[in-house]
Amino acid sequence: MKAVLVSRLRLVASIFAAALAGCSGGGFLPFDAGPHTMDPAVLAAIVRTQSHAHRVPPSLVHAVITQESDGDPSAISPAGAMGLMQLMPATARAYGAVNPFDPQQNVAAGTAYLHDLLVRYHGNLTLALAAYNAGSVAVARYHGIPPYAETRGYVEHVTQLYRGAAHTP
Repeated sequence: MKAVLVSRLRLVASIFAAALAGCSGGGFLPFDAGPHTMDPAVLAAIVRTQSHAHRVPPSLVHAVITQESDGDPSAISPAGAMGLMQLMPATARAYGAVNPFDPQQNVAAGTAYLHDLLVRYHGNLTLALAAYNAGSVAVARYHGIPPYAETRGYVEHVTQLYRGAAHTP
């Protein structure tokens, strides 16, 4: 019971911290209407730094962010994924994102996770993206992209965003 209360208090604290970090609006949070955005130049700088640190192309990180949250640092999915790169609580913890609504922590953790998936799947972008969306267990179970419409659409759309951005000057 105490652990649940502490977890909920941390979530509330994270939401307020995101608001203090310079985000505007309410995003997907259950209060306040309107888009929750951040300065694109600030986000680009964070992505550049984390992409370099984790050896992941910045255009791939941007594609994942676009698909996952459309750049909303306050985004919360119905499944409980949080922030720009929609980290699940266990993934956020495993990659050191104490506050998954903090853009810096979220992108650092999400990019590190994406790097690890690319390493795990020997650079196979399709499998890494499928695992990012559906989990490595599902990719292993189906020996490839799981037959989930959401995951198949996710892989296709993120790949298109990534390839399109890679060819944009």
